[in-house]
Amino acid sequence: QVQLVESGGGLVQAGGSLRLSCLASGRTSSTLVINWCRQAPGKGREFVGGNRWSAIPSYADSVKGRFTISRDNAKNTVYLQMNSLKPEDTALYYCAAKRSYGSDYEYWGQGTQVTVSS
Repeated sequence: QVQLVESGGGLVQAGGSLRLSCLASGRTSSTLVINWCRQAPGKGREFVGGNRWSAIPSYADSVKGRFTISRDNAKNTVYLQMNSLKPEDTALYYCAAKRSYGSDYEYWGQGTQVTVSS
């Protein structure tokens, strides 16, 4: 089993920045694929960024150029740096883990709320 715990969410004004963290514990490894997803009120869950299909990070079109994912294997932590935040970025942000690229996610965190005011 893998446990994922997100942190770093909060309330920020449009144009501001936040950095989310996802701490993984349990049966982790450097090859565990951890991505970020989000779910806005009244909408389905969507992919935000990460190594979805390969070792090259990919991002949703809506966040390209503003969000960056990074990883510190020594700390078992994956980060999501979010810059130039917009009100439409308001959502519950989750990290999700899987054992290989392209497979279904096996583990989910509980989410951290990000609210961007206009």
